Amino acid sequence: MRPIPSTLLLLVAVAATAYAHEHHGEAEIDPSVPIDTITWLHVALQAFVWLVLFPAGMVLGMVKSRWHIPLQCVGLVLTTAGYILGHSHGGRQFTWTVHVPMATVIIFLLGAQAALGIYLKLHIHQNTLRPWAVRAHGILGKCYPLVGWVQTVFGYVTLGGYCRDGALGQCLAHYIMGSAFIAYGIIMAILLSVGASFIGKKRSQEWFDSWVICLWGIVNTFTEHHGGAWTHKDLQHTMMGVLWWAGGALGIFLSRNNQRTLIPSLIIMMTGWAFSGHAQALMLSTNVHAVFGVTLISAAAARIVEIAFFLRGKPSGTLREGNISSWQWLPPFGLIASGCLFMSATDEELQWADSLGVDHVTYSLILFSAAFIIFLHVLLLIHIYMYAGQSGDLVKEGGVKLENGHGVNGYTPVHVADAEVFELGGLDEEDAEELPTK
Repeated sequence: MRPIPSTLLLLVAVAATAYAHEHHGEAEIDPSVPIDTITWLHVALQAFVWLVLFPAGMVLGMVKSRWHIPLQCVGLVLTTAGYILGHSHGGRQFTWTVHVPMATVIIFLLGAQAALGIYLKLHIHQNTLRPWAVRAHGILGKCYPLVGWVQTVFGYVTLGGYCRDGALGQCLAHYIMGSAFIAYGIIMAILLSVGASFIGKKRSQEWFDSWVICLWGIVNTFTEHHGGAWTHKDLQHTMMGVLWWAGGALGIFLSRNNQRTLIPSLIIMMTGWAFSGHAQALMLSTNVHAVFGVTLISAAAARIVEIAFFLRGKPSGTLREGNISSWQWLPPFGLIASGCLFMSATDEELQWADSLGVDHVTYSLILFSAAFIIFLHVLLLIHIYMYAGQSGDLVKEGGVKLENGHGVNGYTPVHVADAEVFELGGLDEEDAEELPTK
């Protein structure tokens, strides 16, 4: 009989601690009580694990690196310690928020992922259950960065005591849209680096962009007014939704047959212009919204220059092919910076900053610094994907030669088909036999 794996024992211990922690009602909270060291350790540890360690482990799993399992096991141990710290703190107490049930969801996610990983290491049911387990393990693994980001935002809201007393709607708008801009920048950086692996020959990136913009605009058009008299903010937000679905529909039409178009960039630019003149009750808020708008305009302008003058309407190259201009890194960074600014532009956050005497310049510089760190982290993960594990072995051999011999130096990045038949596990002798061959 096999012993119970230590990873499963850890998860059982974590689940047991959930019932030992008492959550407090809003009347019991005293914001003047300082946040203790244990809480800060919980915040730092969980942020490191879910935003740095687990995403790196995910990428190592995608390229079948032998370091995948050790890194994910370290992450599991650290996140367990962080969970226990979160239920053991003193000092300021916090109200019940969505951060709590999300932690329970994460426990089940970790348990399912660990169980699948252990099952895959047994190398059984090769032609029946194993292929499905491989796919499930891969899908769950790719959810880690998104889950980690969402839970981090929930934790930030809980720590600051935000999004209560009628502020939930504004929080949702800022955090969802800000995260969307950050995700847009990250996706653009991925496509710029290894885009040939993800975009086919029949669709340009603007075709996908236009569909997302169009669908988001439809949702935005019918969700910005919540009854009562129309305010200038309701009108602006609703018309922004109309702008997005109308422009997105045009972009879909113009980008058919793999054609490049400037319409998505033009929509982003108009959105930035609208926000740059978006008056707020607090002067600091007005100025921060203006910085956000200018940053968004700059990102869109950089994208227009890239498509029209650098690429001249042709498909973008890839980082591995060595034909990426330094200018092409500006649009994704601008989008990430815009997302950071917008996520941090809620009334509650800016009222807190204003109470500390922080002006919009200092506030914006802090968020630009955060955007630099996020962009660096994304590029490091892309670098790991390109050069570590299986991908690294292929690079050392000169890449994968195209059958038709076309492309820069006749080589192309590793395709998704080469990377999808993977298990998020370490590389052993049996795994090596399963690697796709050319």
